[in-house]
Amino acid sequence: MYALFEDAGKFQTGRILSEADSSAQIELESGKRVKVKAANLLLKFDKPTPADLMRDAQALSATLELDLAWEFAPEDEFGFADLAREYFSAQATLTEQTAALIRLFEAPHYFRRAGKGRFKKASAEVIAQALAGIEKKKQIQAQIEGWAAELGQGICPAPIQTQLYKILFKPDKNAPEYKAVVEAARATHTAPLALLQKAGAINSAYQFHWQRFLFDNFPKGTGFPNLQAPAIADELPLANVQAYSIDDSQTTEIDDALSVQGLGTGTVTLGIHIAAPALALKPGDAIDQLGRNRLSTVYMPGYKITMLPDDVVQSYTLQEGRDCPAVSLYVTFDEATLALQHTETRVERVPIAANLRHDQLDRVVTEAWLNDDSFTHAADVVEPAMPRAQLAFLFRLAQHLKAQREVVRGKPENFNRPDYNFRLVGHDGADEHQKSGLAPTGDEQVLISIRQRGAPLDLMVAEAMILANSTWGNWMAELGVPGIYRSQASLLPGVKVRMGTKALPHAGIGVPSYAWSTSPLRRYTDLVNQWQIIACVKHGSTAALAAPFKPKDTELFSIISAFDGAYGAYNAYQNGMERFWTLQYLKQHHITELSATVFKAFPGQPPMARADDLPLVLPVLGGGDLPRGARVQLRLSDVDDISLDISGHLLHILEADAPSSGEQTEMTDDEDDSAAGPIALAMDVNEAPTSEGTAT
Repeated sequence: MYALFEDAGKFQTGRILSEADSSAQIELESGKRVKVKAANLLLKFDKPTPADLMRDAQALSATLELDLAWEFAPEDEFGFADLAREYFSAQATLTEQTAALIRLFEAPHYFRRAGKGRFKKASAEVIAQALAGIEKKKQIQAQIEGWAAELGQGICPAPIQTQLYKILFKPDKNAPEYKAVVEAARATHTAPLALLQKAGAINSAYQFHWQRFLFDNFPKGTGFPNLQAPAIADELPLANVQAYSIDDSQTTEIDDALSVQGLGTGTVTLGIHIAAPALALKPGDAIDQLGRNRLSTVYMPGYKITMLPDDVVQSYTLQEGRDCPAVSLYVTFDEATLALQHTETRVERVPIAANLRHDQLDRVVTEAWLNDDSFTHAADVVEPAMPRAQLAFLFRLAQHLKAQREVVRGKPENFNRPDYNFRLVGHDGADEHQKSGLAPTGDEQVLISIRQRGAPLDLMVAEAMILANSTWGNWMAELGVPGIYRSQASLLPGVKVRMGTKALPHAGIGVPSYAWSTSPLRRYTDLVNQWQIIACVKHGSTAALAAPFKPKDTELFSIISAFDGAYGAYNAYQNGMERFWTLQYLKQHHITELSATVFKAFPGQPPMARADDLPLVLPVLGGGDLPRGARVQLRLSDVDDISLDISGHLLHILEADAPSSGEQTEMTDDEDDSAAGPIALAMDVNEAPTSEGTAT
């Protein structure tokens, strides 16, 4: 005897081997034996064979009209055999009963299940809604198939174009637009991104990268709510100094300025003045929440997304011609030996005499001009507002501080690799960052210029900021006030810079501790540390009790974790955009060949080379086993603006035994020389290096 039974929502048949009151042993056609509960046994029969029964019943069920069956079905709960007798005849056959069972099971919108083989018919209203839904699904599926067909033919339907970036970066997998892309990709055996490119959906590589960054990091947009910058309530004394900031022309968040007092007296005091938003902003207030959500300003060629609203920044930035609230570190040195004698931190108003600009003065403030009072430039050269004697002292002091750090590091810092500045010029000739804050479109002319790392102005600012960050880090630790520190255990390969709340040595910089504190308008960690430093100024030995963040405060660990993630994402995007614009530069200037230096070689893989005159890293094809340091001439491949891929084919070797770029250049605090991937990792540009130099 055979049986038809339900198992996990499916109908199966088999031969009954044995049967008890509560269950039966059944052998399936495959030979497998299963134990079936008696309640799951729907039919028992001797003939036909199970295969013939199911074949005939399936065919017959397709002819059963659901509307008619619904009319015939009892109002109360019923079994499938009951419906078969109502629909076919009072003597419904085994095949007709099975057909009724299959049809009932397949039509939950007409009949809901009430048990094994038991059903109850739905109301007319429910059926109407269900049929409307089924029809809608059919129409959507037809639309999906139509869109998929168009994509396969190289045409992008308008609805998919509209939802392009959402489909690519944050898809709703139930959306018909997404399903159409998946279906077309499957049908054409093409990756979705390549499919959309062929269909012309991605008409701007720049927008592809920009929108991806926004989806990942700014899903609600980059705008700010309308908030008023709070005034600083403290009555601050006016410092008896004239301070000067040194930044690029594009800088609006002027965090730091320098002053020099006492030249010619034997004792000179260096003033390091940092903008003090922490005097007005409080942890947890509305503007603080904005900063904590963003954590850092995001830089990219031609544009930036600030950590704080521009109105807030302008309220606290060190603008020339104003007496600006600042946290000032005064460091006294012996003028002859440059021995450090004393440090003092004050909260005060500082007169900002001028905002000096790197890009305007680097060719003026040279070593020759600083070291020789008789050296003069051409008559048309405008010299800096800061007195030459003060700049000369700052340069001498910077060289001395750098040499002291190098003793601690155990080896010198050699920055022979230049920094590159990017400038985007629109069709009207204006810099993009001057166009009402609008982001670039991707078709601007890109200009790439070189600023040599370690140039005098750069070195002055870098060493001053390192001195401030280290001094304040040590001071907080002495007073038991927690801060956010950066540390590096050693200079051995693979030992990374880490963030934490303990004052640990930073081997890469050569200081006993290092707490980012000099960019509170641009980095949230610096704002947090400034709150702690101000507590040290105001409360001295009891600062640990008065500081906003207490020892072992979990909030500090939360900030560190969030900052690490955001800062890494922002730097990765900046690096990617620098590579994007470098590739545009190659295309705009029709560069097909360039010279490069091999800096990494991998067994069995193409060696990696760094272009000699551009911020570009690329693999060398056909180079065999080129040694590190070899200078080569390369023919460039085509550029892929989406993947940012480019490669160089070896034409000939220029120098086989040149020193490698890895040997020429020391890595900075945050620079990662793992540029073997498709995106080259370079130093921060725009404002980042001007405020901290090697310590960025």
